[in-house]
Amino acid sequence: MECRIKDFQKEHKKEMRAVQDSMDVLSGKWKISILSSICYYNKRRFSDILEDIEGISNKMLSKELKELELNKLVKRSVLDTQPVTVQYELTKHGLTLKTIIEHLTEWGIQHRKEIIGKAAGEQ
Repeated sequence: MECRIKDFQKEHKKEMRAVQDSMDVLSGKWKISILSSICYYNKRRFSDILEDIEGISNKMLSKELKELELNKLVKRSVLDTQPVTVQYELTKHGLTLKTIIEHLTEWGIQHRKEIIGKAAGEQ
């Protein structure tokens, strides 16, 4: 019995480390929104992502995209156009987040209804 408890605790710690690793990569105010913008359209220009995400600055978007590139979630392509166009798409590894992003979107829609519905009903 003691051995099972220790195995369970060891497995739980491993799972908690995995959650922390995920949060380290995806944390911050903007990363999920950036990934969602790219995921929805498959490929997005820098200016399109900037337009999609209300409140983000050029500098912050650039910083966040670089971090997502470093974590192999986003691929940056420079297109041979005049003026030069930069396009982003999810990598194969980044595409593994698609289901999570879709679930977060669905949850966010339901959560907004829950909160606004209750607030409206109480007035």
